[in-house]
Amino acid sequence: MSFRDNLQHLRATRNMTQEQLAMLMGVSRQSVTKWEAEKAYPEMDKLLKLRDIFGCTLDELVQGDLTTRPKEPGLGIAEGPAQDVCGYEEHMRQHARNMAVGIPLIILGMAGAAFFGELGHNMLPIDNDALSGLVFLALTLVGLCFIIPAGLRHDAFAKAHPYVEDFYTATQREAANRLFSRGIVGGIVAIFVGLMLAVGLDDSVFWTGSAFLACVAVGVALLVYASLMHDRINVDEYNNAALENLSDDEIRELGAGDADALVIQKHRSARLGATCGIIMLVVTAIALSLLFLSPYLGTASAAASSFFWLPWLIGGLACGIVSLIYNMRG
Repeated sequence: MSFRDNLQHLRATRNMTQEQLAMLMGVSRQSVTKWEAEKAYPEMDKLLKLRDIFGCTLDELVQGDLTTRPKEPGLGIAEGPAQDVCGYEEHMRQHARNMAVGIPLIILGMAGAAFFGELGHNMLPIDNDALSGLVFLALTLVGLCFIIPAGLRHDAFAKAHPYVEDFYTATQREAANRLFSRGIVGGIVAIFVGLMLAVGLDDSVFWTGSAFLACVAVGVALLVYASLMHDRINVDEYNNAALENLSDDEIRELGAGDADALVIQKHRSARLGATCGIIMLVVTAIALSLLFLSPYLGTASAAASSFFWLPWLIGGLACGIVSLIYNMRG
């Protein structure tokens, strides 16, 4: 018997579709199709994974005859709607939670820095500017402790599972849409409240700026969480984005859709990411200069330190404009 016959029979004994096997293997459905059509042959690491999944030896899988193996209902995948067999749902929920905590913490760092920066200089036993910097750096570091590991875990998951079968039901999609609507409305309301505080409070109220940024942090938390929880149900978009974490050769090897178009899209995304990265590095340098150097450059410059957060806002808008330009050109 051939490897193709063994694979088809083993898959049938588990009531497993090509999509479900692809999810377990971390390959595209097209790859499984090519294996079973004898148009391609899996690499050694994939053969070892197949061996582990179906509980056979490598020799049996490649050269033996496994077509007489009986069905294994206890080990099979239940017939019916598609299922989450790779932990996609839990991973995406955890990713949304981490990002919805990490990003607002950085904004809260700005709020804390603004609060202590505007506090009366005689009200604390230490220098206000130093305390502002410490608060900002501390909350930023804590936020990055959520963001960076979450990003690395997501990249690793996407590389291990470049294809996920869409298993979401209509009920789950409706729930995600409701959460998205509420999150967007709540986020906008929180930011609007911050704007009202900034406009409505008297200039003598020193915590106006910090209150505005705190409201922005709450709004961003709601917006990020709602958006990521909504994006998780767009499995097709995840599948396309996951391929961008692979090398050009790996994308072509998977045979997923138009491989050349996906490679071009991957390089466009990389250029966009690099451009936005440069923009944010420049505005970060400007913001930190305003925060730490302005107090030593005279009264006018010291006043400018209260607006150290403004370059980040401008940088974010610039990245949005650059993204629109890239999409229009694409």
